[in-house]
Amino acid sequence: MPAMSPQIEIIPCKVCGDKSSGVHYGVITCEGCKGFFRRSQSSVVNYQCPRNKNCVVDRVNRNRCQYCRLQKCLRLGMSRDAVKFGRMSKKQREKVEDEVRFHRAQMRAASETAPDSSVFEHQTPSSSDQHHPYNGGYTYGGSEYTSSGPGTGGYTNYNHQAMTNYELSADYVDSTTTYDPRPTQTQVADTVAPDTPSAVTATGVLPSVVTTDPAQISELLSKTIADAHARTCLVSTEQIQESFRKPTDISRMIYYKNMAHEQLWLECAQKLTTVIQQIIEFAKMVPGFMKLSQDDQIVLLKAGSFELAVLRMSRYLDLQQNCVLYGDTLLPQEAFYTTDTAEMKLVSCVFELARSIAELKLTETELALYSAAVLLSPDRPGLKCLGDINRLSQAVIRALRSELDRNHVTPIKGDVTVCDAILAKIPQLREISLLHMDALAKFKRSQPHLEFPALHKELFSVDS
Repeated sequence: MPAMSPQIEIIPCKVCGDKSSGVHYGVITCEGCKGFFRRSQSSVVNYQCPRNKNCVVDRVNRNRCQYCRLQKCLRLGMSRDAVKFGRMSKKQREKVEDEVRFHRAQMRAASETAPDSSVFEHQTPSSSDQHHPYNGGYTYGGSEYTSSGPGTGGYTNYNHQAMTNYELSADYVDSTTTYDPRPTQTQVADTVAPDTPSAVTATGVLPSVVTTDPAQISELLSKTIADAHARTCLVSTEQIQESFRKPTDISRMIYYKNMAHEQLWLECAQKLTTVIQQIIEFAKMVPGFMKLSQDDQIVLLKAGSFELAVLRMSRYLDLQQNCVLYGDTLLPQEAFYTTDTAEMKLVSCVFELARSIAELKLTETELALYSAAVLLSPDRPGLKCLGDINRLSQAVIRALRSELDRNHVTPIKGDVTVCDAILAKIPQLREISLLHMDALAKFKRSQPHLEFPALHKELFSVDS
């Protein structure tokens, strides 16, 4: 495929975002990252991270931390054993070709986009992403296991423009990641005619077909959002179930139960850091989200991140043992109890709601759509473009209702459907989010010397 090789260079280096020079060790990279990875394979190399193993790796900062740069290379799939582009397997070559085609389509879409284009049209973000799952997609550092203990919250800053000025700003929303440009069977792309806002052109799902059929639109939304959810959940349901079957580590349980109050807050905040980070990645892959104004994106993320974390926590609840998988340890809710009544109430309510969601046995697609519906709540204070958000929200709820009606035919009780039940839980999610803010504010007043992650302070500001 010699004709394809020069076109690869239109795709930025997957590691740092600089101009790429081809596929090196299995990943599209620049010459600098190619050379760095080759040198890193020396047996004498033993890189160390001077920070928290979550440094920004972009064109400006790529030389500041060799450890994080190498880890990103490995996460993206770089391998000394990988052959060069011309000798790739057919499957690998097709992936690169698809990526080039999709990137070109993205560039055309960016220049031709009309203001009222379909919710499926993806905005092209910047190329300075920090994490990617799957080869060439998004990967995340750390564990996604959710904590519902006091002080849960916070995420790691990846704003490459100001390492010391941590803000949940427009720069942060723009520069956190790059959307994975490789199309999959569950991704939707391309633009639609400006005069047909309900139409959808689907690449990989309904090739070259424009549809105004609500059922088809719902199906495409379901597949796209399910894909976003899958890409931002590091642990599969099968792996979680396998962990449930392992013997309980009593020593770890005792360790958490005896943890000092301050340490418990900071531990929980750190655990949730990665979850919030993944939720932001999920949001960016929800069709239409990146087309909203930056201000509205930030409002939705700040208001909804804790609520979506509770939804994700439901995946890790073992209903039989009434425990949550926290890291690699099954813990009962009592492990997160403190002597503070506000914190006790927060822990109890989070567990109760997560348990009630887990009991509904939602599929991963249903949980993904439910998360998107919560994220796109048009009644968040401070939103500006309510029409766009409401249109997105209604489309997602239609897709959610369609998915639930297909999989949960029997009502829960009387004529109450599963869809009715989970939509009715949205006010409870809001209440729990407020409980978290109240408990956090009270704790910070009692422990003003404790330093939470900088973006945690921005996301869960208790100063106002």
